[in-house]
Amino acid sequence: MVVHPADIQDRDGAKLVLEKITHAFSRLRLIWADGGYTGRLIDWVYKLRRRGKVTLEIVKRTDDIQGFKVLPKRWIVERTFGWLGRWRRLSKDYEYLTNTSETMIRIAMIGLMARRLAAKE
Repeated sequence: MVVHPADIQDRDGAKLVLEKITHAFSRLRLIWADGGYTGRLIDWVYKLRRRGKVTLEIVKRTDDIQGFKVLPKRWIVERTFGWLGRWRRLSKDYEYLTNTSETMIRIAMIGLMARRLAAKE
């Protein structure tokens, strides 16, 4: 996970994230992204590894759909943002440092997973 300032364009921010995780997660083969990540980033992601190539798949909205429509796989991200928003400290941008924001997101997700594991017992 990487938190960076809002003045970084999505494609550039994706490079910062993917450089950190691509070699750590050797089984990673497919990444879904929205239309903001099109362009040269797709080729850049494919060239990230010599073996075990990673594919960046753009989940596009079709032109014939009117109104609001949940895009495939997009709901996973939106649902996670909803879970994080329930944590008071993450409901607004209170943190001054991005490192602190990353830490608070990690703590929130650890709490979420711990509650789920405890509920299964």
